Amino acid sequence: MDRKTLRAARRADASGSGPTLEERDPARYPGARGAFALFGEVLLTGLLVTAGGILVVTLPAALAAGIRHLRRYAAAEQSHVRTFWQDWRKALPGGLVVGVACLILALLLLLDIDLANSGALPGGGVIAVVGWAGLATVAVGLLLAAGAWTPGHGWRRAVSGIPSALAADPVGALYLAAAAALTVIVTWMLTPLIIAGLGCAAFAVMAVPARRRR
Repeated sequence: MDRKTLRAARRADASGSGPTLEERDPARYPGARGAFALFGEVLLTGLLVTAGGILVVTLPAALAAGIRHLRRYAAAEQSHVRTFWQDWRKALPGGLVVGVACLILALLLLLDIDLANSGALPGGGVIAVVGWAGLATVAVGLLLAAGAWTPGHGWRRAVSGIPSALAADPVGALYLAAAAALTVIVTWMLTPLIIAGLGCAAFAVMAVPARRRR
């Protein structure tokens, strides 16, 4: 499909005057046709990510493996549980470094927020806002890096690509921040819901870049 035809297809898709892009390209995400089956796979991915990230510092490796698992499922490729653990083991060495760095940053930001709320620091309200914004940035950066990780390129390239990914799609970064916030909120409400939250966060990393943009 050339560029002119693609633009016409997007206009028809957006206006409803013609077939959707999915109808024009039936091979797009062939494994994700059934909504209920996809939801079940998202929950399974959340369970796997929770198990793989149970030590907190192993969460980056678990997220990277979970995102790759969902991508294989959506592409109708083999997405066995054992391939998740294979990816997890490959992502673990560098993922531990990323996990430790994210944990230290998160603890420092939480300490700043706690001090700001205690009234011990001047301008506490501003510091608290900066702290929460910093936590959101750490969460989005972690999701972006996990989504960019591959066994061939490794974590160094995934982490170095975070600024360009943020600049290329700032709205997508807001969606990922919302997914991270949702994970925290549902876990705070009921701890076992972390499984669904992490599954949805992994799904968001896969789906947000492929969304229809206007």
